[in-house]
Amino acid sequence: FPCFESRGGTRAEDLALQNIQARLRMVVAYMLAQLLPWTRRYHNHKQEAKGKMIKGGGNKAVGWLLVLSTANVDEALRGYMTKYDCSSGDLNPIGAISKTDLKRFLEWGSVSLGYRTLGAIAAAKPSAELRPSKGEGEGEQLDEVEMGMTYEELGVFGRLRKLSKCGPVSMFEALLRKWSSHPAETVATKVKRFFTFYAINRHKMTTVTPACHAEDYSPDDNRYDQRQILYRASWPWQFRRIDERAKQVQQARDKQQQQQQQQKRKRQEEMGGTSKRKVTS
Repeated sequence: FPCFESRGGTRAEDLALQNIQARLRMVVAYMLAQLLPWTRRYHNHKQEAKGKMIKGGGNKAVGWLLVLSTANVDEALRGYMTKYDCSSGDLNPIGAISKTDLKRFLEWGSVSLGYRTLGAIAAAKPSAELRPSKGEGEGEQLDEVEMGMTYEELGVFGRLRKLSKCGPVSMFEALLRKWSSHPAETVATKVKRFFTFYAINRHKMTTVTPACHAEDYSPDDNRYDQRQILYRASWPWQFRRIDERAKQVQQARDKQQQQQQQQKRKRQEEMGGTSKRKVTS
């Protein structure tokens, strides 16, 4: 039988066991959506009959409920979701809202509307909760750790990709300026990681649940974002160019830093010489 990695299984086994749990959420949600109207009508008939069972009354119920899915725009952009899991449904009320904005909305609802539970939800660390831990002391299964990037960074990647029409190289150049305090190699690694997973998971957007668009960088393939769905995930030319530019930029920064240090030492030596001359005088 397949096992989780924490129980001695392989990565493939681990993912398969996580995905079957995720997909069962959708199956159960649709089952409940169809059965809830039936149970409500069945019990209404019982109440009308004052406790007496109406033969076949439960079979007269028609219709079913719509299923709401729960993937946000950042998870869709990164592809951090299972196809046909709780991201699939009839309508997604948060499908075009960023994780950051969702958290702010929950915090607002907790304070302004008095729903304190919303504050606890907003404070919780995002987790798929699909994988058991090895034991006490082991870290949780956290979204941002598994994705290799923060939700805030995903928002930046999404706006540059969609609004600024950036590919890997132009996004790297833009982020060198935006994240100037980061080493060039760090920026390069973040950009390459994002585009690798974007390319691998882009196909998931062909089945994404319809959502009311509230974010300009929505990756919704069917209604909003008409980019291709198949990419070469290795991005050979683009990633090679990013590595070349990262090396050039880092060398330039190192040279500039050395020059600044030399100038600083020179000023200190000049100031020291001036002080000695004053004392001699």
